[in-house]
Amino acid sequence: KQTLLPLFQKETSSFIFPCNPALQRPELQHMVMELLRCIPLLLFLLFVCGLDHFIFSILSIIQHHSFIEYSYQTSHHLSVNVMGTSLMAELLRGTIGALNTSFDSEVETSNLACLPQPTGMTRKQYLNTCLPLGALALLCLAQVYPFRLRRAIAAFYFPKREKTRVLFLYNKLLRQRKHFLVLQRGRVARQARQPPGPGTLLLQWCRRRWPWLRRCLRRRCTLCGTPETRRHQPCP
Repeated sequence: KQTLLPLFQKETSSFIFPCNPALQRPELQHMVMELLRCIPLLLFLLFVCGLDHFIFSILSIIQHHSFIEYSYQTSHHLSVNVMGTSLMAELLRGTIGALNTSFDSEVETSNLACLPQPTGMTRKQYLNTCLPLGALALLCLAQVYPFRLRRAIAAFYFPKREKTRVLFLYNKLLRQRKHFLVLQRGRVARQARQPPGPGTLLLQWCRRRWPWLRRCLRRRCTLCGTPETRRHQPCP
């Protein structure tokens, strides 16, 4: 409840507000870890698709550049001539003359049946392959919203435990605010001991050189990071 314990800007970033549709800082870390788990699957998918395309390219080259066609032609002619006019010659011409043959052969063949017939994947098939991984990434982005219901469900079934948790959180915030000034004073002192970086020195020089740039190059509060306004005053 904002009226019970209004939160500081520094404290707001460590809480999750269920009614806020935007992703909040505590949820981003968990979401990034889930997305990082999808990277090995993405790399494996890219490797498989690249290997498939590589094998298809090799088989396609073999198919187009290894085609060989053979053409074989042959001709056989057998003729037996028996000379003479005797009875034996006539008998031999009648029997051996049946052996006279003529044969022409022409054969054409190729290695087409032995060549590979590769078929590449279409864009639709590639899309269907990557679709489950895309759905997994979307689930990693959308899972933060169902996770917000866990506290509400637990509070519904265990109201006494929820009351104890709320009271513990309330006391914890009060203790943190009690030691807030001491911790921040030490943090500011540590930052003051560190030498300013080149970017900070350049920013200060530009602000002194051109005062009209102060509207754009506004400084920020060391404690909460709020941009400088006219009501702010530099602390000595």
